[in-house]
Amino acid sequence: MRRGRTIHDADDLVQEAWVRLASYERERTVDKPEAILMRTALNLSVDAHRVQTNHGEEVMLEDVVLVDTTPSAEIVLLARERLARLSVCLGRLGDKTRDIFLSHRLEGMTYQAIARQRQLSISTVEKHIAKATLQITNWMEGW
Repeated sequence: MRRGRTIHDADDLVQEAWVRLASYERERTVDKPEAILMRTALNLSVDAHRVQTNHGEEVMLEDVVLVDTTPSAEIVLLARERLARLSVCLGRLGDKTRDIFLSHRLEGMTYQAIARQRQLSISTVEKHIAKATLQITNWMEGW
């Protein structure tokens, strides 16, 4: 225990040392069993420390808490309702505004790329995206 072992670990190491001493005494005569017992227990302690250092600390299954990160049925239902509401909101936008907004938000296109592709000014693209954002925000209020 002076080497940082708990009382349970120390008891286990002493018991293992006794078992090893008993096995050793079957084949040989032991002059100083206390010395062999002490050296065996110390070696077992060093080995246990090395295993713990290399493989990490053992954790009892009872001590493990499993966390379920899947969303609850209520959260999934609310998300589906918000998505349906967003789909309706996107349908309310004009075709040009919706296409520009989705090109930026879903496809990740820059304002410059959208303007170049549609032969518009960057300012016009900014206005379409701002208009779509404002309208969707207002329509989605409360969700």
